[in-house]
Amino acid sequence: MDKNNKKNFDTKKIKIVVACDKYKGSLKAIEVCSIIKKAINDINKNVNVVLNPMADGGEGTVDTLVESYGGKYIDVYVLNPLGEEIKSYFGLIENGNTAVIEMSLASGLALIPKEKRNPLITTTYGTGQLILKAIELGCKKIIIGIGGSATNDAGIGALQALGVKFYDKNGLEVGFGGAELIKINKIDVNNLDQRIRNIEIFVACDVNNSLYGVNGAAYVYAPQKGADKEMVKFLDKGLRNFSEIVKIYLNKDVANLKGSGAAGGLGAGLVAFLDAKLKPGADLIIEATGLENKIIDADLIVTGEGSVDNQTFYGKSAFGVARTGLKYNIPVITINGCINLDDKNIKIDNKSNTNYFTAHFDIIKKPLTLNEAIENAKDNLYFTATQIFKFYFSCINYK
Repeated sequence: MDKNNKKNFDTKKIKIVVACDKYKGSLKAIEVCSIIKKAINDINKNVNVVLNPMADGGEGTVDTLVESYGGKYIDVYVLNPLGEEIKSYFGLIENGNTAVIEMSLASGLALIPKEKRNPLITTTYGTGQLILKAIELGCKKIIIGIGGSATNDAGIGALQALGVKFYDKNGLEVGFGGAELIKINKIDVNNLDQRIRNIEIFVACDVNNSLYGVNGAAYVYAPQKGADKEMVKFLDKGLRNFSEIVKIYLNKDVANLKGSGAAGGLGAGLVAFLDAKLKPGADLIIEATGLENKIIDADLIVTGEGSVDNQTFYGKSAFGVARTGLKYNIPVITINGCINLDDKNIKIDNKSNTNYFTAHFDIIKKPLTLNEAIENAKDNLYFTATQIFKFYFSCINYK
């Protein structure tokens, strides 16, 4: 091409929004976004790069929102899934009006060793303690990410921490864990902290499982939490009983509510007792961070995650970003730790033949072990992003 025919672009007007999720086990979302921004601005400092770290309601949600809003962390001592005291935390954003909680930081599977995992006894009590602290601090809104649970107690532990009492047929208060659900015969909400009624509660939920049955919390998720086949059947019966008692005492039917089986039924418990609203995690984060307003006038959107694969198209943050970009016809590329897609996976809507992503890139330059990939993630991400944007700018005739 004749150099004289090249268009002159004002790079100060080029806007790129970087909205990446974490590379699990390697880089936080804010680190991924910042490395990509550095790569772009090292090529040209005039390009306007807007960062919007992402999450999908699971691990990293608190960090993402606290860092995006310039919020702060609140340390709280809580009970872990086995009832042992640990130090946990949650985030405060929007001048302390909104609390961001990850149930996995109090009731998560990663908090207990594999040999001690047992959904018959694990409790969400610690998650309730985090909620209680947010209430005490005067929060008007609570966002709760419920991924990564170690529990199958339908949230009764969290509710017990907030003052709800569950009784068996003999009038005795039930204890902690999924094994207690089958015993519940009566519910008493008189001691539920009434300040909760003035708080909006949103639950980031990325599964559509019902509370019980073959697609319910016990059958689908309890095995990974330590349950054998007999335990799964027993836990499922407990979830059924919980649902029936809730219907009798609260006049609410949560059995088939999409997402009620999330986090061992915590989704159902939060909806039934706290009037929480279940929302796809990525959509909740997109709304909370104001991503849509940031991309309206963007020229390009960059997203990505540790591994882009089939699950990306079912609630992961990268897909949420891509759907948002599509509304405004803005190209979206991903830069990922790795790619596990084939041509059939690129288009999610075969009827409309919709391409949500313009292109996918990974940062692996040569065969590596997982440990090597993690150790070299920063350098590999910077190198890959640099190559991508050298090419991108050359394509728009940038000098």
